[in-house]
Amino acid sequence: MEIIWEDIFKLVLTAGLAVLIGYDREKRNKAAGVRTNMIVAIISCLIMILSLRVAGSDLGVTNNADPARLAAQVISGIGFLGAGTIIKQEDKIEGLTTAASLWGVAGLGLAVGYGIYSIAIAAALIIFIGLLVG
Repeated sequence: MEIIWEDIFKLVLTAGLAVLIGYDREKRNKAAGVRTNMIVAIISCLIMILSLRVAGSDLGVTNNADPARLAAQVISGIGFLGAGTIIKQEDKIEGLTTAASLWGVAGLGLAVGYGIYSIAIAAALIIFIGLLVG
């Protein structure tokens, strides 16, 4: 089995982008900090890499695999994870930004896993700046 350096680069880049976003959540003492954001992003990237590999391989009887199918499941799954960070206390709702950041890092992971580096980096920087300003 060969080492695919581009895929390792994708995972490392994804981790770095997620750390930017998780840093803000950690600094503000929110439920999902650096570690959670990093794990969500890396696994999203990994799932996209796997999805592309399966779609491009001759595994299985037919090769009508669609890489977008697994990506769609990542987005659905993150909805459940994000919902766990949202809390209603009296007339105040907390955790929406943290839930959105988890959704965002999942998207970043998918983008990097697909190989769309420039958009992922730009999005991460925009999200990070938005979190700092807010």
